Amino acid sequence: MSQIQRLEKFLSLFSSDNKVLVVINADPDAIASATAIKRILWRKVSEVKITYFNEIRRPDNLTMLRVLDIDIIPMKKIDHKKFDKFVVVDSQPDHHECFAMFRYDAIIDHHPLSCDSADFNDIRPEYGSCSTMMTEYIKAADIKPSEHLATALIMGIKTDTKGFLRHTAMEDVRAFQFLYRYANPSLIARIENAELREKDLDFIAKAIRRKKILNNRIYSHTGKIETPDQCVITADFFMKIDSVNWSIVSGIYDKKLIIIVRNDGLRKSAGKAVKEAFGSIGSAGGHRSMARVEIKVQELENGLEASETVDPTANTAVAEWIIERIEMHAGIKTA
Repeated sequence: MSQIQRLEKFLSLFSSDNKVLVVINADPDAIASATAIKRILWRKVSEVKITYFNEIRRPDNLTMLRVLDIDIIPMKKIDHKKFDKFVVVDSQPDHHECFAMFRYDAIIDHHPLSCDSADFNDIRPEYGSCSTMMTEYIKAADIKPSEHLATALIMGIKTDTKGFLRHTAMEDVRAFQFLYRYANPSLIARIENAELREKDLDFIAKAIRRKKILNNRIYSHTGKIETPDQCVITADFFMKIDSVNWSIVSGIYDKKLIIIVRNDGLRKSAGKAVKEAFGSIGSAGGHRSMARVEIKVQELENGLEASETVDPTANTAVAEWIIERIEMHAGIKTA
C-alpha cells in the first residue's frame, strides 16, 4: 500500500462532524506524532484533542511542550464522552491498561505488532520512530509543516533513534532531511539542553550509592520513586560509563515495580531479554537497545514460585531478585 493510499484510508474514517481524541503515552515521539495527526485532521473534523495518562516530568519533554506551544490534556481532565472517534499513536491498545478505556478507530505505531483491533492499522516496526511515519503522512497530504510541527517531529525522530545511533531505517533519515528545512535548530538545541533538574542529580547520586556492577552490567534498585522518568534518566546516564554495556535501573512507583533497561545495541535485544525474564509476570518489552518492565507489587508479594516471593518494601531483596532474573533467565551473554 502506498503512503497516499494509507492517508486516504485513514481520512476515510472521519467526517466533518466528528470529534477526535488522540490517546498517547506522552514522550517526544508520541507527542510529535499526535500533533501531526491533529494537523492532518485540521478542518476535516469538528475537533481534535490530544490526551495522555502518564506523568510528564523530564525537563526536555516539558521544555518541548512549552517552547513548541503543544496543547495536550491529562486523561483525568478529559471528558471522553464528548468524542466519537479515537486514535492511538506510538502505542497499541494492549501496551497499557489506560489504553483499554477506548475502542480505537485507528492505530498508528512503529512498535512490533501486538494488537490490530482497529478499523485502520498502520504498524511498521522496521521504522525507528512513529514521527517518521507521520512525516510521510504529512508529505502525502501535501502539507508544509509549521516550524513548531517540524521541530517536534525532528525531536521525535532523534529521541527514538537516539540521534540515529540505534534502530534506524533509511525512512527515518529521509524524514529528518525533509523536516530540517522547516525546523528551528535553536529550538531543537534548547529542548535537548534541558536534561537535568537539581532533583535529578540527587536521584542519580542515590542510584550511584546503590549500584552493583556485574559482568559489565550495572544494576541499581532505587526504592520508591517520584516518577519512572527518574529511572530513565539514570539508566541513560549510567550508559556513559566506559565499562558498562547494560544499564538496569528500577524503582517502585504507583504500586508497580518499574525496570528501565538500556544497552549498547551490540548484544542481545533489551526488549527480548526483559520479555524472557519478566514477561510471564508483568508487562515487558521494548527495542534492541531500550526496554521497560512494569510489574504490579502484588505479583511480587505473591511470587510465581515460593522461591521467588519478594517483599517489595525490602530494597535489597528486590534488587537481588531483579539481578537473578536478568542474569539467569534472560540469557544475556557477557561480551
